[in-house]
Amino acid sequence: MHTKHKNRTMKINPNYKIREIAGENIVVNQGTANVDTTRIISLNASARLLYQTLAEQDFTVEDAAKVLVDTYGIDDKQALTDAEKWVDALKQCGIIE
Repeated sequence: MHTKHKNRTMKINPNYKIREIAGENIVVNQGTANVDTTRIISLNASARLLYQTLAEQDFTVEDAAKVLVDTYGIDDKQALTDAEKWVDALKQCGIIE
Protein backbone atom coordinates (compact mmCIF):
# COMPACT_ATOMS: atom_id res chain seq x y z
CA MET A 1 0.00 0.00 0.00
CA HIS A 2 1.22 3.49 -0.85
CA THR A 3 1.56 5.90 2.03
CA LYS A 4 3.07 9.06 0.58
CA HIS A 5 -0.14 11.06 1.14
CA LYS A 6 -1.38 9.14 4.19
CA ASN A 7 -3.10 11.36 6.74
CA ARG A 8 -1.83 14.50 5.01
CA THR A 9 -4.47 17.20 4.76
CA MET A 10 -4.79 18.84 1.34
CA LYS A 11 -7.05 21.36 -0.31
CA ILE A 12 -8.04 22.07 -3.90
CA ASN A 13 -6.92 25.55 -4.96
CA PRO A 14 -10.14 27.60 -5.20
CA ASN A 15 -8.89 29.40 -8.34
CA TYR A 16 -9.43 26.18 -10.29
CA LYS A 17 -12.93 25.40 -11.56
CA ILE A 18 -14.46 22.63 -13.67
CA ARG A 19 -15.71 23.75 -17.07
CA GLU A 20 -17.32 21.63 -19.75
CA ILE A 21 -15.49 22.26 -23.02
CA ALA A 22 -16.40 20.28 -26.14
CA GLY A 23 -18.04 17.59 -24.01
CA GLU A 24 -15.01 17.19 -21.71
CA ASN A 25 -14.82 18.14 -18.03
CA ILE A 26 -11.73 20.36 -17.89
CA VAL A 27 -10.18 21.98 -14.82
CA VAL A 28 -9.15 25.57 -15.57
CA ASN A 29 -7.40 28.24 -13.49
CA GLN A 30 -9.70 31.24 -13.32
CA GLY A 31 -7.09 33.28 -11.45
CA THR A 32 -4.89 33.98 -14.48
CA ALA A 33 -5.41 35.40 -17.93
CA ASN A 34 -2.82 33.07 -19.49
CA VAL A 35 -3.76 29.45 -19.97
CA ASP A 36 -0.96 26.91 -19.82
CA THR A 37 -2.37 24.24 -22.13
CA THR A 38 0.36 21.81 -21.08
CA ARG A 39 -1.25 21.70 -17.63
CA ILE A 40 -4.91 21.24 -18.56
CA ILE A 41 -6.51 18.24 -16.91
CA SER A 42 -9.59 16.39 -18.12
CA LEU A 43 -11.69 14.60 -15.51
CA ASN A 44 -13.58 11.35 -15.94
CA ALA A 45 -16.80 10.78 -13.96
CA SER A 46 -15.16 9.51 -10.77
CA ALA A 47 -12.47 12.22 -10.81
CA ARG A 48 -15.16 14.87 -11.27
CA LEU A 49 -17.13 13.38 -8.37
CA LEU A 50 -14.06 13.59 -6.11
CA TYR A 51 -13.32 17.14 -7.24
CA GLN A 52 -16.86 18.36 -6.65
CA THR A 53 -17.23 16.53 -3.32
CA LEU A 54 -13.92 17.70 -1.87
CA ALA A 55 -13.45 21.11 -3.55
CA GLU A 56 -14.26 23.40 -0.66
CA GLN A 57 -12.82 21.51 2.28
CA ASP A 58 -9.60 20.11 3.65
CA PHE A 59 -9.30 16.40 2.91
CA THR A 60 -6.97 13.42 3.03
CA VAL A 61 -6.41 10.63 0.52
CA GLU A 62 -8.46 8.45 2.86
CA ASP A 63 -11.38 10.91 2.57
CA ALA A 64 -11.19 10.67 -1.23
CA ALA A 65 -11.04 6.87 -1.05
CA LYS A 66 -14.13 6.81 1.18
CA VAL A 67 -16.07 8.82 -1.43
CA LEU A 68 -15.16 6.18 -4.03
CA VAL A 69 -16.10 3.27 -1.74
CA ASP A 70 -19.41 4.88 -0.77
CA THR A 71 -20.32 5.81 -4.35
CA TYR A 72 -19.04 2.86 -6.38
CA GLY A 73 -18.83 0.07 -3.79
CA ILE A 74 -15.23 -0.78 -4.67
CA ASP A 75 -12.89 -2.30 -2.08
CA ASP A 76 -10.82 -0.09 0.21
CA LYS A 77 -7.46 -1.02 -1.34
CA GLN A 78 -8.58 -0.18 -4.89
CA ALA A 79 -10.22 3.04 -3.69
CA LEU A 80 -7.03 4.14 -1.95
CA THR A 81 -4.94 3.38 -5.04
CA ASP A 82 -7.36 5.33 -7.26
CA ALA A 83 -7.52 8.24 -4.80
CA GLU A 84 -3.71 8.46 -4.71
CA LYS A 85 -3.57 8.54 -8.52
CA TRP A 86 -6.18 11.35 -8.52
CA VAL A 87 -4.22 13.35 -5.94
CA ASP A 88 -0.95 12.84 -7.83
CA ALA A 89 -2.49 14.03 -11.12
CA LEU A 90 -3.94 17.17 -9.54
CA LYS A 91 -0.73 17.92 -7.62
CA GLN A 92 1.29 17.72 -10.87
CA CYS A 93 -0.91 20.47 -12.27
CA GLY A 94 -0.73 22.59 -9.11
CA ILE A 95 -4.44 22.17 -8.39
CA ILE A 96 -4.01 20.60 -4.95
CA GLU A 97 -2.16 22.56 -2.27
